[in-house]
Amino acid sequence: MLHESNYSKSNYYFFTFIIKLHVMTLIKSISGIRGTIGGKPGEGLTPLDIIKFSSAYGKWLKMQHAEKSIKVVVGRDARISGEMVMNLVNQTLCSMGIDVVCLDFATTPTVEIAVPEEKAQGGIILTASHNPREWNALKLLNEKGEFISAADGELLLEIAEKEDFIYENIDKTGIIKYSKEYDDIHIQKIIDLDLVDIDAIKKANYTIAIDCVNSVGGIIIPKLLKSLGVKNIIELYCDPTGEFPHNPEPLPEHLSKISSVVKEQNADLGFVVDPDVDRLAIINEDGSMFGEEYTLVAVSDYILKHTPGNTVSNLSSSRALRDVTNNYEGCEYNAAAVGEVNVVSKMRETNAIIGGEGNGGVIYPALHSGRDALVGIALFLSQLAKSGQKCSALRATYPEYVISKNKMQLTPDIDVDKLLVTVKEHFKNEKINDIDGVKIDFENEWVHLRKSNTEPIIRIYAESNSKDAADELANKVIGEIEKLL
Repeated sequence: MLHESNYSKSNYYFFTFIIKLHVMTLIKSISGIRGTIGGKPGEGLTPLDIIKFSSAYGKWLKMQHAEKSIKVVVGRDARISGEMVMNLVNQTLCSMGIDVVCLDFATTPTVEIAVPEEKAQGGIILTASHNPREWNALKLLNEKGEFISAADGELLLEIAEKEDFIYENIDKTGIIKYSKEYDDIHIQKIIDLDLVDIDAIKKANYTIAIDCVNSVGGIIIPKLLKSLGVKNIIELYCDPTGEFPHNPEPLPEHLSKISSVVKEQNADLGFVVDPDVDRLAIINEDGSMFGEEYTLVAVSDYILKHTPGNTVSNLSSSRALRDVTNNYEGCEYNAAAVGEVNVVSKMRETNAIIGGEGNGGVIYPALHSGRDALVGIALFLSQLAKSGQKCSALRATYPEYVISKNKMQLTPDIDVDKLLVTVKEHFKNEKINDIDGVKIDFENEWVHLRKSNTEPIIRIYAESNSKDAADELANKVIGEIEKLL
């Protein structure tokens, strides 16, 4: 057995190690197709795999929208393989008689907004999110501009496995229309939101540093900030070359450069996004971290203060959102299974007005039902400006929690589902939630255990009021699991 104190960091080095050994990876799941570029078909994300899964998506769309002409919006982040993958996807869809609206460089939330705007039947975002430069992925959307459901994902994978698709003859092929207007459309929709206060932001006269990891955020975030009235912008890594200057996941250990710049250049705060701009991290004026878990907490507090309602986050997110929600009369917090599609589903079920995930993902349905760092920036700046506080002072107003992220490596012969049932029984006297793995709620802390869909591991997240306490809780549960094994 082994466990590590930061699974995200360890995964990054694990994947890098795989690449160096020239072993390619292809992961097929309901959330999309992702993998390392190159290798043999079926082992890496090769041209044949890209064509195969694009074809399966085209066939799935035709099944969903029989007797209708089909249109798909396609956009990509700035990673090096993006243009190659985009061209393969576009031409494959056209060969199936599907029209394409190609945005080229575009954030994930921008593509999500473009799908219903174009009255398209679907969308494909070409991004491996926070994965290293060797990776790319096809993330698949429905006609609402939202990620396809688990059931639809399973059907699509079946179609791909059977290679059950037919291409059109020359008279019925689709066409490609290129569009460069959706950055501006996206920004205008944010500016038009009732709770985005441009006057307050202008008056605050902020100096803001941004780190866009040399991807598409470097194109749209400066435009957004200028539209919000921010004149003083310190740009780090805003050239969309796809050459990530550091690990692209916006975690504290990767953000030393912008932290130093904020402090040394007396900036009021800093913003950091991942390559496809659906996650937002915030840097305080003193260079300290606001905390990725607290992006959603702070924005939700602002929304609830002006428009009371319900909130949702996933089971692995901080209970700080629950605490903040409970501060407002008549407002209710609910937890969803991990995954954006599950959070969105729970938000609809509970009529939530704000929600998201503790990785810096803000979902504000008044704009659209997807994680969006851009709307997070606009709402946070409105909140900060109207509060009259410094960034660190605002952060200090929220409950203090720390999450310890761990994993346990298991042998392939271990039945993880059975093990989780055993763990649930072992802790049966505590408050248990089993909609996604097993979450054990203690009086002042919690631990969440989930199996990985791609590796023989259990992810173990624990939260308490200090790092030491969270690590201690995680290690305690890991010890119990080892005894059970």
